[in-house]
Amino acid sequence: MNKPRHILGISGGKDSAALAIYLNDKYPTLNFEYYFCDTGKELDETYELIANLENYLGKKVLKLENEELKSSKDAPFDYYFKSFRGYLPSPQARWCTALMKLKPFEKFVNGEPTVSYVGIRGDEEREGYISRESNIQSIFPFRRNIWSNDVLTKFFNPNNQEQVLSFFNSYHKGNKFDKVLDILNEPITFDLNYKAETAKAIKLKLNTSLDLGIPEFNRAVFDFLKTTNYPLASQVDFELLDNEDVLVRDDIFKILRETGIGVPKYYEKIEFEVDGQKGEYARSRSGCFFCFFQQKIEWIWLYEQHPELYKEAIKYENADEMFTWVPNESLQELIEPLRIKQIKLGHIQRTKKKESKSSPYLLDILEDTERDGCNTCFL
Repeated sequence: MNKPRHILGISGGKDSAALAIYLNDKYPTLNFEYYFCDTGKELDETYELIANLENYLGKKVLKLENEELKSSKDAPFDYYFKSFRGYLPSPQARWCTALMKLKPFEKFVNGEPTVSYVGIRGDEEREGYISRESNIQSIFPFRRNIWSNDVLTKFFNPNNQEQVLSFFNSYHKGNKFDKVLDILNEPITFDLNYKAETAKAIKLKLNTSLDLGIPEFNRAVFDFLKTTNYPLASQVDFELLDNEDVLVRDDIFKILRETGIGVPKYYEKIEFEVDGQKGEYARSRSGCFFCFFQQKIEWIWLYEQHPELYKEAIKYENADEMFTWVPNESLQELIEPLRIKQIKLGHIQRTKKKESKSSPYLLDILEDTERDGCNTCFL
């Protein structure tokens, strides 16, 4: 097997940008390739961030596109929007992600063994995009656990226990090895009817194993990978095995600010007032300015901060056919004065409620309601 390529997708968001900086500075021996899938409908801040990154990294961020777009004068989104005859993408039909993100990405990889680095943070409970192609392996450097769920499922499968124990035995002795044996002996089922129970059992085994030593666990997994066809199977060593860093939101903003890359302006909180009550809004993520995963308060942010883009988003809707960005409500209805007032007041109340229970950060509050968002676009 050939040496794997090391690639990192830049979405225009804070996490992928910080990840590119972090890996470039900490692991200069890895030859990273950077790419960006441009929909033609990004905010200007996205392009500014990419330009700043190129200057810092000393490398171009390659813009990917599908072959059929090269002869078209339309922006990528408009090209596919026309081909779908006005059918808007939605959480149930993410043709935008499939055609403008995943398709060019997998063509870029071109069947070669590839390690794809994903910027999901250590304070997030979600999994990034996992390719169905066996030549692409995802790594999560910001997390305590850098391995993807598909790797962990194979690693903790009872059928592989004897082999896995031999790998652990190279890094743990005495009481620690006894604890590893106890961990692996904990019952686990891979019956498809019990997916939730399986996931819970894997998570418990994972966290207990990590408690015994992160580098030791990583090296046991790495040894196991050498028995598979994953891209890292061909490597004698892997630079991230001894990494014990766990980066959270504050770390991301710190990296962007201290390196001079800067935090995209759409993350900056803007104050508003309604009925004597003050609130704040911002955009929670990168991606198309009309992304259907936006909260309604973010649509109001777009209308008030970028009215020309809001008008452009309206043009894509066909309210008669119920092809609207927001379910059961057109963007024109969303900006009726009474509706704006209702949305802002609701946002203020939800913010107060969440602040009393969890994170004080506005972006945390916004993202908490967006956990089903598209990881491919928003990182």
